[in-house]
Amino acid sequence: MTDYLPSYVQGAWWTPSGAPKATEVRDASTGEVVTRVSTEGLDLAGALEYARTTGHASLAALTFHQRAVLLKRFALALTERKDELYALSARTGATKADSWVDIDGGIGVLFSYSGKGRRELPNSRVYVDGPVEPLSKDGTFLGRHVYTTLPGVAVQINAFNFPVWGSLEKFAPAFLAGMPTLVKPATPTGYLAEAMVRILVESGLLPEGSLQLVSGSVPDLFDDLQLGDLVGFTGSASTAESLRRHPSVQTGGVRFTAETDSINASVLGTDATAGTPEFDAYVRQLVTEMTTKAGQKCTAIRRAIVPTAAVDDVIAAVQARIAEKTVLGDPRAEGVTMGPLASTAQRDEVLRQVQKLQDAGGQVVVGTMAAPEVRLADGSTGVAPDGAFVSPVLLRFDDAQADAVHGVEAFGPVSSLLTYDTTAQAAALVNRGGGSLVTSVATHDPAQAVELASRIAPFNGRMLLLDRDDARSSTGHGSPLPNLVHGGPGRAGGGEELGGIRAVLHHMQRTAVQGSPEMLTALTGVWHAGATAHADGRHPFRKSLSELRIGDQIVSASREVTLDDIETFAHFTGDTFYAHMDEKSAAANPFFPGRVAHGYLLVSWAAGLFVDPEPGPVLANYGLENLRFITPVSPGDSIRVELTAKQITPRETDEYGEVRWDAVIRNQEDELVATYDVLTLVSKEPVSAEVSA
Repeated sequence: MTDYLPSYVQGAWWTPSGAPKATEVRDASTGEVVTRVSTEGLDLAGALEYARTTGHASLAALTFHQRAVLLKRFALALTERKDELYALSARTGATKADSWVDIDGGIGVLFSYSGKGRRELPNSRVYVDGPVEPLSKDGTFLGRHVYTTLPGVAVQINAFNFPVWGSLEKFAPAFLAGMPTLVKPATPTGYLAEAMVRILVESGLLPEGSLQLVSGSVPDLFDDLQLGDLVGFTGSASTAESLRRHPSVQTGGVRFTAETDSINASVLGTDATAGTPEFDAYVRQLVTEMTTKAGQKCTAIRRAIVPTAAVDDVIAAVQARIAEKTVLGDPRAEGVTMGPLASTAQRDEVLRQVQKLQDAGGQVVVGTMAAPEVRLADGSTGVAPDGAFVSPVLLRFDDAQADAVHGVEAFGPVSSLLTYDTTAQAAALVNRGGGSLVTSVATHDPAQAVELASRIAPFNGRMLLLDRDDARSSTGHGSPLPNLVHGGPGRAGGGEELGGIRAVLHHMQRTAVQGSPEMLTALTGVWHAGATAHADGRHPFRKSLSELRIGDQIVSASREVTLDDIETFAHFTGDTFYAHMDEKSAAANPFFPGRVAHGYLLVSWAAGLFVDPEPGPVLANYGLENLRFITPVSPGDSIRVELTAKQITPRETDEYGEVRWDAVIRNQEDELVATYDVLTLVSKEPVSAEVSA
């Protein structure tokens, strides 16, 4: 694999011609040339325009649910061929466990967003956010907030440490939102991202133009961006800041979000002394974060903040665990648990940063800065001068206030030990990092956890509270999850990756739309009170999903509520609350005129008033939402119900879909008694006469 690494643009694979200036990419363990990278001659502006036109057209034809189903199919396609990715991943310096985090973790993101998309988004192309805002007394003028897909391309610039997961964590929410992606992986490990994209292309599943790959540098990229485009950047804070200053971002309307280097912290609680489960969990986690991916994680623990009385115990425990659990070497050698850094350039950079920490007062108490002996691919042991190996290093700072320890990041298997005496001091040290992706706290004392959380939460995107109860099940300090925010304030970049549906909506525009019920119904696909309702003489429950229309409605007959009905319901259910049984006490209540009917009696009766009991397309009622009781119903009052098809959501992979019905109960004075949504599962096609009979 020493040819030029191809890009995938405008629906085809592209490599430079002639003899362009290229960057050599080498095996992280041996220094062997793996491939060469160049974008000389690449039509980047054409690739961006292809995404905005062809890519957008192909994705716009799909609903959220259809895109979600494709994400699952992408995940299955990668799973079938992930052994190919694992083999390449070893060349980046990743052990099998490291590769699992990157490759299987990335595939897991696809599965997760596929599930969330089908559960939490409508089977449409517009996402409605929040309740209706009435803007007139007569209900003819309403407001809603809707999300629609941005018209541009999502440019995703990724770091070298997670070439698969880092790409897929951005691609999945963008794809689900309907926004085409152009991914630019970091050069040292870009060949693994290229292999992942190649598998997806060869699967034949990608909508045309929905995913493009640029292998190599893109110095003029921002000059070709425009309003409607979005950039998701992962990398250093200094690079992010320079990109953020580009005119396309400053005045051109290009959205820019960054997830950058972060001086993350982990705090050992004062109660977590040696021998406690919390102490042991803290040490295990610290060593894991130092050695997984050779410490090349934006979420790794850079500052271990421990009580002064515990510092010697922590040093001894870390040293013992590294000696017991860590075998440094070529990931292809048997028994290796920690590989090299991604490149010798990265190795040299880490050593420079460690020297800065030492110059600022840091003392190496675990590990060494000398070239380590490692296990080579053939199983022998020796120094690998062409490999990017650095041993795990723990530094101790006597001065916890030293500026360098809160501002210098050695992006490798390096952490610094700081001490504190009070919880307030610990929190202040955490916050000196200037904003982090994550901080963890190991304590079994709720009071200390609450005090720390209240002080440090504003400075973190995520917090992990680690104790004996969750130590086994916890995914750990350094593991972002697709359903939680991955990002952080300040130095951490100020952006968000992942974060569930929030990340999808990041690729869309939230717009306030004002109009009549009819117009808002047409735009959103959700029926609004006051819009056209259809009563064609056929009960809506007799209609399959293919026959039902938004606005199909039934208005029931009236039913009188008697005192006997109220007492029967009360004794039958055991709900003898005084408002239903004691006239004097009920009348003294400011909310009731006297004895009133149970709200759940009214809802039960409403079902009896609107239901069509025979077998048919309606398969099941699976719940009520947004139930509110508005006006009390007294003995002698009557109720009726209006049931209207509010939203129809076919399921892409099933023979049925979901129908949300707008239910309104009114009394004999036409006053509003109760409102709620009824949720049913309905067959897509008409039920045969034999089944109905």
